[in-house]
Amino acid sequence: MNETVPASEALVAQLESYGVEYVFGTCGHTNIALLDALGPSSIEFVIARHEQAAAHAADGYARASGKPGVLLTHVGPGMMNAVTGVATAAMDSVPLVVISGDIPSYYYGRHPHQEVNLHADADQTAIYRPFCKRVWPVQRTADLHRTLERAFWTATSGRPGAVLVNVPMDLFSRPVSPYVPGSHPLPDAGLPGLTEDAARRIAEVLLAAERPLIYFGGGLRGPEARQALLDLAEHLDIPLAHSLMGKGTVPDRHPLLLGMPGFWGLESTHAHTKDADVVLALATRFAETDASSWDAAYTWNFPPSRLLQIDIDPAEIGRNYPVEIGAVADVAHAVRAIGTAVRAARPEPLTRPGLREAIAENREELFATATELGTSDNHPLRPQRILADLRATLPADAVLVTDVGWNKNGVAQSYDLPPEGRFITPGGASTMGFGPAAAVGVQMAQKQRTVVALIGDGGMSAQLPAVPMAVEQGLPVIFAVMNNRSHGTISDLQRSNFGRGYGCDFKDADGEAYSPDFAAYGRSCGADGYSIASADEFAKVLALAVERRRPAVIDIPMVNEPVPTPGHWNINDIYQGIFPDEG
Repeated sequence: MNETVPASEALVAQLESYGVEYVFGTCGHTNIALLDALGPSSIEFVIARHEQAAAHAADGYARASGKPGVLLTHVGPGMMNAVTGVATAAMDSVPLVVISGDIPSYYYGRHPHQEVNLHADADQTAIYRPFCKRVWPVQRTADLHRTLERAFWTATSGRPGAVLVNVPMDLFSRPVSPYVPGSHPLPDAGLPGLTEDAARRIAEVLLAAERPLIYFGGGLRGPEARQALLDLAEHLDIPLAHSLMGKGTVPDRHPLLLGMPGFWGLESTHAHTKDADVVLALATRFAETDASSWDAAYTWNFPPSRLLQIDIDPAEIGRNYPVEIGAVADVAHAVRAIGTAVRAARPEPLTRPGLREAIAENREELFATATELGTSDNHPLRPQRILADLRATLPADAVLVTDVGWNKNGVAQSYDLPPEGRFITPGGASTMGFGPAAAVGVQMAQKQRTVVALIGDGGMSAQLPAVPMAVEQGLPVIFAVMNNRSHGTISDLQRSNFGRGYGCDFKDADGEAYSPDFAAYGRSCGADGYSIASADEFAKVLALAVERRRPAVIDIPMVNEPVPTPGHWNINDIYQGIFPDEG
């Protein structure tokens, strides 16, 4: 008689064979069979208390480790709670494998407990289709291994992203043959390279350009790819600009780095982006805020600028601007190929007189201004003081995991990130609440580094489960809460248009500014908790938190001060009701 095991046990063995270390999620009656199988395995289940927190933690783990994150959810409200976190990962090209338990297969159409139904029966996978690369509603136990293999392959190949494997709960408990390691191996994840002809044509255009510029997104994270980018830029003496997601790819003090363009970009960067005759764009979708709502008066000017665009996703080529040369390729391979073609045509380095000196002057002015503003002793603290103390106190290789507001926009604009440091942020969805839970996942992937969740009070309030998750895992995440008692960025926008921040500022029953005591909350969870009572106290407390290597919540009173916006974002028409003339 052939040996059989529950399908859940066979699935766990397959996950182990793929090198899965952690599964993030919450329990429910539709997934407890798989949870029970995880118990004796080498895989650790990380309880998140809320599915959005679980998704963000899995996302953070994937970004920091380079491995796909794995998320386990329950039917109906469970998998719906995870939507925001899964979509955030998907929009930032993060590999995430979601496994959701579903109603028993034999109850389809009968509307059992927690089934997603009303106008369609048992179709919870439809909720994930707009943002997942692929969703699989599994119908037979015989398909489980093949489907899981396809899920991991799809999540990690090409443009990485999120996938969903939806399993009726009865399938987890049905008998199958034990999983044989190697029976469903993941295919070679080799990515398409740039052809020699395309590399030669791009090299010719760059060599003939008078004012070329390289603009890169977040897809050049590997050390070899980063070095190839620097080799190309330095050989041709080409200035570099980065998107929000690209910050940290090139050291902030590199002599050719301009910084970030767009709404929160810099005037000095825009002087180059608007005037460039050729732009080589690498792994970037020209997002609205990075491109000043695609208004040629502010950031990019195609045409007359000529665009050479390389991306692993063909849908991004020419999406927002017309291209002269477009190529679907792995950008790391493409940059190396272009560099080879450039050196073959011009072995000696090119020099553009005065370029590096001008960039250095602008960057020095930027960082000097940030440093000067960061000396303020005001309490509540100015946001620049918070960033200055972070930069002065944290180890050089610390990871900043941000949310939305000053902690994202201000850091991307003016924080002098050390070469060893890392900046992780929710770029595509700009999700409030990403930072706290994502930082837990980052710390799980890189346990020896200092990880700081730099977040606003709105973001901290949105993901309170992150603190007990860090405590339970024994992770020394530092939750630094920039507390202005407001959804500050949106409040600023409303005030600039309507003169008040109604619905944006937190008030108590008497109309006074209100905030929870986040430090006390941290202590109640078993973490260290600190309330900052003076400007000079933050750096001391931060240094102590770094030294103690314990979960810590630091509540930092902060004034509501807008991030400078040298670019443009076409939102005023939304807030003021101004529409184009339809006549």
